[in-house]
Amino acid sequence: MTEELSRTSALASRHSALGSGLEDWNGMGTAWTYTTDPNDEHDAVRERAGMFDMSPLKKVMVSGPDAQAVLNHLTTRDIGRIEEGAAAYLSVLTEAGTMADDAIVYNNGGDEWMIVHGSGDTMALLEASAAGKSVTVQFTDDLHDLSVQGPDSLAILNAHSSSELADLAYFQHQATELFGHPCRISRTGYSGERGYEIFAEAASIGDIWDRLVDAGVMPCSFTALDKLRIEAGLLFYGYDMTTDHTPYEVGLGFTVSKSKTGYRGCEALAAAKGHEKVNNVCLVIDHDDMANGGEELSAEGATVGIVNSPCFSHRLGQSLALAHVSLGVARPGTKLRVKGGDIDTTATVVAMPVHDPQKQRTHQS
Repeated sequence: MTEELSRTSALASRHSALGSGLEDWNGMGTAWTYTTDPNDEHDAVRERAGMFDMSPLKKVMVSGPDAQAVLNHLTTRDIGRIEEGAAAYLSVLTEAGTMADDAIVYNNGGDEWMIVHGSGDTMALLEASAAGKSVTVQFTDDLHDLSVQGPDSLAILNAHSSSELADLAYFQHQATELFGHPCRISRTGYSGERGYEIFAEAASIGDIWDRLVDAGVMPCSFTALDKLRIEAGLLFYGYDMTTDHTPYEVGLGFTVSKSKTGYRGCEALAAAKGHEKVNNVCLVIDHDDMANGGEELSAEGATVGIVNSPCFSHRLGQSLALAHVSLGVARPGTKLRVKGGDIDTTATVVAMPVHDPQKQRTHQS
């Protein structure tokens, strides 16, 4: 692990034992690859159960009488509609109404909330929203996040949980025990499968990992996760959305509560609505491998977009990519030219997501 890394997962030695070089993401050594084939890891999540160490995500506890008001100013969702034991995916905006980050907010009850985010500016903007308020904002790296995803995830976790996890609906969570360790389990994930995230302290997470391995859950790398999330049409901040884009341009308009006002960037966002310059789309590229990312997209000789997140899906036998394109070429069925580096080919815009388009696997009761 390089000296630049400021954060360490309690699972780092386990990742190293599996062949990871602990590459940096969000300041933490992250398992981008193992010695196992990422296609086998991909298959484990789609067919059985796999797990990812998502601890590089940043967990922030927000508590106190003004916690809800602070989170309401920070985010695009009406936080008051998130009941105790529920969570919501949302956008964090700049003053200009563009994407500063995406995040999930959890209502833990008793004026205690948790916000989990990636590599955007959520923490700095949260502290600005909290200035002068009766609220405590505490970032914690002791709390780890282990994501168990796949059709067998419920049966495996339920067999070792002190509560009935089948009662959790999508985006619900609860405090419980797993293998005798206190934790919070959330029915969320980033794979397009039914899955659960386990939030547990560093002292417990290693034993939980080991017992899950013994139960047949396959450790999976971020390379496999990238393939899974692209198939499922899920975005990665910094690639599929940046401060150049509004939520409406990247397919996140659903994170903006229609009647809500008073949050950072709301007036700018309202003014920008209806003036979108790009759409986020999925492409099937006529290529026998994954693209490199950054390829230029064109139609009738005019540049119309760029490839952001590519992968090759061995399960579908297709080279896929998430891309930003001009509004006029965003319709499924549109043919585009793809050019960059050693690639000069064509692609077709397709409906998104390509995996489980009705989202039955994530939402099923």
